[in-house]
Amino acid sequence: MAENKTHVTAVDPATYLAALTPARRASEGQALLELFTRATGVPGRMWGPSMVGFGELRYRYASGREGVSMRVGFAARSTGPVLYGLREHTHSAALLARLGPHRESAGCVYLRRLGDCDLDVLSELCARSFAARTEFEIDPG
Repeated sequence: MAENKTHVTAVDPATYLAALTPARRASEGQALLELFTRATGVPGRMWGPSMVGFGELRYRYASGREGVSMRVGFAARSTGPVLYGLREHTHSAALLARLGPHRESAGCVYLRRLGDCDLDVLSELCARSFAARTEFEIDPG
């Protein structure tokens, strides 16, 4: 059975984010680290080389494949922040409608600039998503 490619690493998220270039990317990453930490109540950990995740989520597919992933998280990409795990709860659509400019695909929310978004809405979206994502989910497909 295939193993997950993305695992928790020992890299400190704050150190990783501070080293990003350009400076806007680093400052947006640091701001997201603070926002997600406050909203979830848990410290961020690096998942793979570039994603910062909060909490863990065990999952199992109908095929029997199991794994562990972050409950919510983000990546400070050069094209703008990518947010993970924020689209799966009952209030997601309403909160995303108030977030500000973004686009969505699969389980991701893509921002161009963090400063264009309503950070209070993002914080609520993060907190609700973190709470709603259970420790074990079964994908029916």
